[in-house]
Amino acid sequence: MKVSLFSELANLDFVYTPRFDPDRFIDGGRISYFNTTLGRLAGRDAIIEVDTPDEWFADDEIAVRLYRNVRGYELAAYGYSGFWKSPAGFDPMTGEATYPDLSVYGASIRGSVSRGIGNIEFGYYDSEDDPKGDNPFIRNSELRFLIGYEQEVARDFTIGVQYYLEYMLDYNAYRRTLPPDIPRADEARHVWTLRLTKLLMSQNLRLSLFTYFSPSDVDAYLRPIIHYKIDDHWFAEIGGNIFTGKDDHTFFGQFKNNTNVYGAVRYSF
Repeated sequence: MKVSLFSELANLDFVYTPRFDPDRFIDGGRISYFNTTLGRLAGRDAIIEVDTPDEWFADDEIAVRLYRNVRGYELAAYGYSGFWKSPAGFDPMTGEATYPDLSVYGASIRGSVSRGIGNIEFGYYDSEDDPKGDNPFIRNSELRFLIGYEQEVARDFTIGVQYYLEYMLDYNAYRRTLPPDIPRADEARHVWTLRLTKLLMSQNLRLSLFTYFSPSDVDAYLRPIIHYKIDDHWFAEIGGNIFTGKDDHTFFGQFKNNTNVYGAVRYSF
């Protein structure tokens, strides 16, 4: 259920989900991943079993956004109460992944900067089931920060750059309670993204490259795409998902065996 209220002072969006709706996540069924229990890359030999909160009106989610425009800039504040959207916990008794309780508080600003568009976002992820950060089976609370800028630097050629930071709280408690032989996460995970977009042939041909690079994890993810609009009904596309990384346990490095290319043709009416 979504309710929106509008006023001269500010606007408010309220969203209520009566039963938890998790993200789709990688469980080994089609894409391999790093299994911390086994200490290696795994796939169909180690499908992740999950305990998903699914009681109506008890395992619910609430999201709120308060926003307004000020001289061409959109200011917003956010709130969320629910669960980690992807499994962020583990039950050693059952061997199942879990969705711990989570509250999120954040703010953002977006608007014109010089000849382009800039944005800044900040969020505090409160891992309510691990308030002290000393439970090795539940993800710690963290701070997240994002700053980005996009500009058309030439005709039909746009460049976008973003810097993203995940900063783990209670890091000393995390290190102290981490089981042996489990790869240790960094206190701060940094990710740079670069998006290049070029339009050709009367804007019917779009060439794009989206690149993620983490200097802390020393891994990367590249998404090249060639998209061609044949006519008003047909388009064709080829692209790829390219993963690389120094270590198997990092976020993008664990997917290096999943590098792929694809092609698609679509008809719409």
